[in-house]
Amino acid sequence: MPMESNNAKEVLERILSSYGVSSRQEYSERLSVPLGTIGNWVSRGSVPGDYIIRCALDTGADLDWLVNGKLKNVSSQPRTHQLKGQALLEHMAANGGKTVLQRILHAYGFTMQKELGDLLGIPSGTMSAWVRREYFPGDVVIACALDTGASLMWLSTGLQDEVPAESPQNFQPNGIPKFKLIGGNLEKQPDIKLDLALLGLSMKKPVYVERGAVSWIIEEDSQTVGNGDWLLDIDGNKDVYSVSRLPGNRLKVVNNSSSFECSVSDVTSIGMVILTLTKNI
Repeated sequence: MPMESNNAKEVLERILSSYGVSSRQEYSERLSVPLGTIGNWVSRGSVPGDYIIRCALDTGADLDWLVNGKLKNVSSQPRTHQLKGQALLEHMAANGGKTVLQRILHAYGFTMQKELGDLLGIPSGTMSAWVRREYFPGDVVIACALDTGASLMWLSTGLQDEVPAESPQNFQPNGIPKFKLIGGNLEKQPDIKLDLALLGLSMKKPVYVERGAVSWIIEEDSQTVGNGDWLLDIDGNKDVYSVSRLPGNRLKVVNNSSSFECSVSDVTSIGMVILTLTKNI
């Protein structure tokens, strides 16, 4: 899936501006790219994704601005990594093939290559060739970063930038599952876009549940019931309760409509409430 540019010359000019050089010759000398190669980019109307990524990570330039020219100025965000220039390009090349493909799938929230192929129009044979050849698909990495908001540094190298080292789990590129709690049942709603990082949250399996003026962000990955607020299934009826552990593997379960004690085995955990949101109007 080549990344076509309507005006490769303009993309190149933004790259030159980001590096603070005024000519292709200066850019060629700084990055050790043959001048003829740069001319070929313009003549065929496409700047390789690898070099756009390198520019964004080298200079801190905004990726969307480099590709589409949507912003008026280059971003001045400081780099938070040590790799740059030729060392960065070599590290990207060494992290191609299967490893970069897995990061792309993870960022999109896909488990199969076919899902990625259907989204981006990439034949399965092409992706298999990436794996065999240890190829770095720079254009697809750029598309993924712009689509999902995933860290360009993490996608390109696997190294931590502004994203937690464990994975890009706060991106939620396909949205967070949303449910309405009605009459003891969870009714599925369209997924919602929510930046958990803005709320100071890092979650593995977030779920958004609402009832009236109250909403909860719930961690489905939590199953062992302890002290706190929990979304529980009790005899097929689901509700949010405040739970206290008692001796003898028992629980005290309380909400606005009931209060009782029971055994841990009498309830089924759906997830732990991480954040409660209440509307003021």
